[in-house]
Amino acid sequence: MRINKLLSNYGYCSRKEVSRLIEDKRIIVNGKLCEQGQWVEESDDIFLDGEKVKEKEKIYLVLNKPKGIICTLSREIKDNIIDFLNYKDYVFPVGRLDKDSEGIILMTNDGDLANMILSSESYHEKEYIVTLDKDFDDEFIFKMSNGVNILGTVTRPCKLKRINNNTFSIILTQGLNRQIRRMCKTFGYNVIKLERIRIVSIISKGLEVGTWRFLNKEEIDTLKLEVQKKF
Repeated sequence: MRINKLLSNYGYCSRKEVSRLIEDKRIIVNGKLCEQGQWVEESDDIFLDGEKVKEKEKIYLVLNKPKGIICTLSREIKDNIIDFLNYKDYVFPVGRLDKDSEGIILMTNDGDLANMILSSESYHEKEYIVTLDKDFDDEFIFKMSNGVNILGTVTRPCKLKRINNNTFSIILTQGLNRQIRRMCKTFGYNVIKLERIRIVSIISKGLEVGTWRFLNKEEIDTLKLEVQKKF
């Protein structure tokens, strides 16, 4: 595999950051300076800043992201999720949750698990609570559930359940850009609050907005089992 993927999978940094490390001549492969996009084997002698590269212990945590935080690894962007989390080791968000939304997001250094969760073919569930700017009727629920034409495609069928006159829960199996907001806008509604409460088997219960916790072993095992079943 390419050196970028190897170091990302090992939990060192993002693939983009690896390119910067190579540019700064900080990576040595089999006694020679690493080149951009170089292919490597796990058996190669790879050194970063003079220390031999080895796979790091996997980290799995869940953050209840507040509104206003941006799911980006770019630390030059104000209110980025990395600075907000302020975790001592490298982790990255699995997917995204737009700036105006709140709710749970997984943070990890496990690239393989992240790729399986984010695969468009995997149909992994994500659940949200959505509050609109006005009341909706049963026809709205029906139309939302059966696919909406946005971004040049029709969304997958999804599950909606009314909570009250202007609030519903929705379970999606895809993650188009600002999907729920765009779907609602198609029918003349604006989202005034959007909260993600579940990703596959991980739920937000008991986790206050702005706080995070590690996943326990049972949660990790269950998540991996669910993800691998559908991958």
